Amino acid sequence: MAPKTAKGKKTVARRKGAKPEEPVKPVKSEANKKRVKKRNETFSIYIYKVLKQVHPKTGISSKAMSVLNSFVEDQFDMVVKEATEIAEHSKSKTLTARDLISTVRLVYPGELGRVSRLSTNLPT
Repeated sequence: MAPKTAKGKKTVARRKGAKPEEPVKPVKSEANKKRVKKRNETFSIYIYKVLKQVHPKTGISSKAMSVLNSFVEDQFDMVVKEATEIAEHSKSKTLTARDLISTVRLVYPGELGRVSRLSTNLPT
């Protein structure tokens, strides 16, 4: 058995002038590796919470939830794309609340654009 150092690690006997070797790490085989599941982020929990606020007795199927999730993602992408263009037009690298308000007014027609303005504290 090899002698132990002060820290409790084993030392390896080597000849004079030899460089110290790196500790050998055990090789993990493909069978021993644990698979890390990629997180699939969705808006489904938020959609479900809003559904229960509006219609407490109503449920939703997984296919309907998938459709609504795709819809929300598309709307989010559309708003972000337009807001980015507005920020670039104003030569700014930061999206501000004002940029997002302008974006929502442009992207959503009529009453939808006006309703979004009501929930902010910024001057018109």
